[in-house]
Amino acid sequence: MKILESAENYLETILILKRRNGSVRSVDIARELGYSKPSVSIAMRNLRENGYVKMTEDGLLSLTTEGAAIAERMYERHTFISDLLISLGVDRQNALEDACRIEHVISEESFSALKKYFTEKKE
Repeated sequence: MKILESAENYLETILILKRRNGSVRSVDIARELGYSKPSVSIAMRNLRENGYVKMTEDGLLSLTTEGAAIAERMYERHTFISDLLISLGVDRQNALEDACRIEHVISEESFSALKKYFTEKKE
């Protein structure tokens, strides 16, 4: 099933916030992304209904196995692509912004090829 770019961003943000803070609530996501609380609330409901996120009674969010797999994939792509662009001399802020866009559209085949090429080149 194809997941929307916005959903991938939310899942990746949950992963990052969980690693950084230990726990995640919708308000944390809203603050991190600069979105309104109602927008995040709707997105979290959709992600829960589609089986990507779970929420406890006290509002703590966690990723399901499927949600975590998507979040990890996006985070790996984002980190690799932004690091690569920075190493090529791209300004850090531009590299982060570009990586955020590229991570969603690059095919698995192309990403794997880039990763293999630049990993072997370092060795």
